[in-house]
Amino acid sequence: MREIAQEVLCASRSSAKVLITGESGVGKEVVARLIHQGSQRAKNPLVTINCAGVPDTLLESELFGYMRGSFTDAYRDKRGWLDQADGGTVFLDEVGEMSQRMQALLLRFLENGEIQRVGSERVCSTVDVRVIAATNRNLMERTAEKNFREDLYYRLNVIHVAIPALRERREDIPPLFDHFLQAYGKRHRVDPPRLLEETMARLVAYDWPGNIRELKNAAERLVIRKGSEVIAPEDLPREIAGKWSGPAAVASVAPGRLTPDVLFERMSVGGESFWTVVHEPFIARDLTRHDLRVIVSRGLERTKGSYKALVQSFNLEPEDYKRFLSFLRKHECHMPFQKFRSLPVRLTDDDRGYEERSAAKSHFQERSAAKG
Repeated sequence: MREIAQEVLCASRSSAKVLITGESGVGKEVVARLIHQGSQRAKNPLVTINCAGVPDTLLESELFGYMRGSFTDAYRDKRGWLDQADGGTVFLDEVGEMSQRMQALLLRFLENGEIQRVGSERVCSTVDVRVIAATNRNLMERTAEKNFREDLYYRLNVIHVAIPALRERREDIPPLFDHFLQAYGKRHRVDPPRLLEETMARLVAYDWPGNIRELKNAAERLVIRKGSEVIAPEDLPREIAGKWSGPAAVASVAPGRLTPDVLFERMSVGGESFWTVVHEPFIARDLTRHDLRVIVSRGLERTKGSYKALVQSFNLEPEDYKRFLSFLRKHECHMPFQKFRSLPVRLTDDDRGYEERSAAKSHFQERSAAKG
């Protein structure tokens, strides 16, 4: 971490492009902000762009702006994010998720700083913007697979800051956890809880696949639930305390990588809600649109294309139906249901367990209604 601090200091002294790599939750955006705040551009804006969270159809117009009449609802000219960051810094988060077309447009901008808005036939302006990019993907592997442009990779990789996962620096866990306990204690106006030595040992032994973000969430959960009490090992969240009873696939997944299969099983077998298991990591940029489409497609295979049944399968309330569909459409993950109607149903052990739980739930509701 001292080496990283030295890299941040070195990067702050120049306007060179920076590539920050590391697993989700290690603090890539924090490093980007430190570099910007320590640079001569600190008084100018830092514009953060989530390349994975904006659909390709919108990303170009949001980055470069657009001209009036260039598409429906374009009633006036609009400056893009790059234009608004003139003199400052642009942080391209999850740059590895960009499409090939957007990569080409970004490469052209990096070469000359020229802005050509959507719908314009000429260059509208030239801006002075420093670019800091971050990704949790291995860009060299994506380059070899022809999913990421090699020339763009070398254009971005002038200063490389690689942030290690939390499990690779376990000595940082006690002071970090204590810091978050104190911070959340002040936020929620309670005295922070105290930890037994065995409890801290359990925290240090845990691999923290969600890294700092997961550590913060665990600290806040304990502050809310326990207040100023003493925290024993059994008070820790079940995945940290070793009580997780989900499928074996959950335990075997590589740390730091949330896979669609694991998340789907947490909903179908573990009974967890879509909003917690999928929506939260997607908004936090730990999941891509491709991952979300895979999860939705697998659910539609099980429900034979029924979105209403999918809402129940993902442990959502019936009134969440419209919100669920709106979320999928917004991020271009609403899958056509027709192709799933003709698919043969393939029952796995998990599927049979799901059907048994659904039948038991319906039976319980019927009995409750009869008693009522």
